[in-house]
This record gives sequence, structure tokens and C-alpha cells, in this order.
Amino acid sequence: MIGSLRGRLMSKLAPQVVVECSGVGYEVETPMSTFLDLPEAGTDLFLYIHLLVREDAQILYGFASEDERLMFRTLLKVNRVGAKMALGILSAMSTNDFRRCVEFEDTTTMSKIPGVGKKTAERLIIEMRDRIGAAAPGGGKAALLSVAASARSEAVDALVALGYKPKEVNNLIAKLDVEDKSAEDIIRLALKQVAG
Repeated sequence: MIGSLRGRLMSKLAPQVVVECSGVGYEVETPMSTFLDLPEAGTDLFLYIHLLVREDAQILYGFASEDERLMFRTLLKVNRVGAKMALGILSAMSTNDFRRCVEFEDTTTMSKIPGVGKKTAERLIIEMRDRIGAAAPGGGKAALLSVAASARSEAVDALVALGYKPKEVNNLIAKLDVEDKSAEDIIRLALKQVAG
């Protein structure tokens, strides 16, 4: 089993890279989150690897962090989620944002990921709910909550802190136009809607 690769980045053509280790070039598929942070070709590189063996192929998947690889492996355990969809999810959002979607049952945000419709988003939330703590760095709720928050998720956190239920907050924010708005604006709009 290949657990990691350390070598020279020979080429990169999204989403695939070639990493040369001791004269052997390994083709590796990466999520866009990893791909966009790659150094220039010719530079030394380290990737965490997941090896997927199928009847017709052996495919290497590479990740910048162990957290991403762990989330990828956890996603593969979900019914009807293959490697392509798991890579798509990790390309569309960070592992922390994904955990936030699961925790707050945010199907609206999740269903915006290409290839993930509303039903798939609901299934992901149900099946990942129990697994998400194990797929967090260090595990548990603390890891779940230590996320880099966008304006939307800051607003969600603030409204939850005010006593609203996470699902209620997500339903409320789903009805609002939050594009390019600050967390304060989103909170103001949400409270105005509650007040009627």
C-alpha cells in the first residue's frame, strides 16, 4: 500500500499531477484544493496518498493534508459515493466547510456541488453525521467547530448562539440572497425575516 509520495513535481494538468520518485513517475489525481496550492513544476513535493485498486485500474489520489485524505476515505464509505464524487466534494469546499454542512444539515450549500443533488446531499448528511467526528483532525466536536468561517457560516454561528436551532437557521438563510453580503448584513436580514 502506498501511503505517501515524496519527490519532484514533474507536471500538473488539473486534476492530475506526475510526481517523480527515484526515477519513477507516478500519476496522481488530486482535488482542486490540493492542486491549486501546488508549487511550480520541478519543485520537491510531498503528498498523502490513497491507492484505489479496481478491476481495470490502480489509481493514486494525492492530498496536501492528512485531514483531506481521511475525509476522502470517509466519503468513499458512503453509499453511492465514488472517488469522482468524493474528489468533487473536496474540490468544491474545505473539509471544515463540509463538516459544517453536515453538522448544520445544510443541504442547500451541499447540493450546489456539481454532481451532488438535493437527495444526495441529504444522504451524505445522514450517513456522514456519525462518521464526521472520526474524520476530524483529533476527532470530536471541538475539531468540528474549529472552522475557518465564511460570512455565511459566521452568520449561522451567530444566530445559533442567539438560541436558534441550526436547521432553523439554515432554512432561514436559504430563503435570503446572501451573495456578497457581510455576516452582519446576513444576520440583519435573517432577524428581519423572523420579525416578519
